[in-house]
Amino acid sequence: MKKSTCFFYLISGSFNNHLFFLLCFTVLTRSFLPTAMAGETSWISHYDDRQRENGEFDSFLEVGEEGDKDATAVSLDVILPDDLLERILAYLPVASIFRAGCVSKRWHEIVNSERFLWNLSHVLPQKPWYFMFTSSDEPIGYAFDPVFRKWYSIELPCIGTSNWFIASSIGMVCFMDNDSRSELCICNPITKTYKKLEEPPGLKFSDYSALAISVNRESHIYSVAIVKSKQVPENFFQWDISIHVYNSVNTTWVTTLTEVLMGWRGGDESVICNGMLYFLVYSTGGGQPENRHALIAYNMSNRSSQGSLTRSFIPVPCSLTCGRLMNLKEKLVMVGGIGKADRPDIIKGIGIWLLNDKTWEEIARMPHKFFQGFGEFDDVFASSGADDLIYIQSYGAPALLIFDTNHKQWKWSQKCPVTKRFPLQLFTGFCFEPRLEIAP
Repeated sequence: MKKSTCFFYLISGSFNNHLFFLLCFTVLTRSFLPTAMAGETSWISHYDDRQRENGEFDSFLEVGEEGDKDATAVSLDVILPDDLLERILAYLPVASIFRAGCVSKRWHEIVNSERFLWNLSHVLPQKPWYFMFTSSDEPIGYAFDPVFRKWYSIELPCIGTSNWFIASSIGMVCFMDNDSRSELCICNPITKTYKKLEEPPGLKFSDYSALAISVNRESHIYSVAIVKSKQVPENFFQWDISIHVYNSVNTTWVTTLTEVLMGWRGGDESVICNGMLYFLVYSTGGGQPENRHALIAYNMSNRSSQGSLTRSFIPVPCSLTCGRLMNLKEKLVMVGGIGKADRPDIIKGIGIWLLNDKTWEEIARMPHKFFQGFGEFDDVFASSGADDLIYIQSYGAPALLIFDTNHKQWKWSQKCPVTKRFPLQLFTGFCFEPRLEIAP
């Protein structure tokens, strides 16, 4: 079919618009997929507000690809109106959108327009990326893109070291320092836009803190929650628990709960899911191995936990060496290290559970060959997820394992372009959804 005929059918309504849209999307996608190549990939673009204002735009290029900028979709550029082209480009992966902005002045203006960003907010979620820190002293590392299975070098704004507390939700990441735990920042890792929050109330120096953030996909309103836990002086069994919530609408912190727990303390694991703040607590009074961990559900809308916190305890599914909480499509998922029967503090495997009401449903268990693939696996590990992907990483190596909850598939990521330089070098990371239209 000739291009002019195809366009005539589109505007006359006699051609199947959905089929034409799919055809154009397929051509554009193939035009801007990064070509497969060996070696590391670098992310050398800086997409921020300054570039939008002065028109500067650097493409995201792979190493050795500087001369390969041929565009095979020039004919589509001629026949497609702006509104349809915007809709098509909005469905591209983030990496391809940056490449598309280098095709022509028209495309560059489109991907930097406010209307295009509005279109982005109405498309399906992007596959979450995983950022892996490669230094314990500096916040540097690489981000893994599961669509193209490539690593990009990215600089994170407003974070001091890799041991800061980190939480993410729908394009935004929240950082909190690990010293005073009073310095907080919200940022978009892709656009580099960020905002520093005022110091939260409550104890400035708590023994344990847990950080969580929740972003509304439509309004972009966000809430940040901190669960602080501090031992009552000279009493190891009593712990002061307080919950502090920040809302982006009124830009203020509110202390929503203070309570003393007997025999339980807070930790550093929490997540907001469907209006509920979930956080793990840990037994300080011994007891059975299967009772060393518990989950607390706190309703953020009415600021209650159905009475005291102890009444909202949800038992964990088995004896755990550690637990990692995450929000997958507004469902609470926990990845946990399964302890041995005779040595509950020694890990023997990793399980994944979904919380239905107050009942845990096991959705997967890591196959032994993947568990062995990490080499020496610590009793604690890093894990985070979003949408339908879960990332699992050992602290002792840069290997990254991915579990697709939709297809029930396990697979390794491409090898991270970093090597272990000394025996005690630690690796950690977090996942986030790459978005261009969200700003704090």
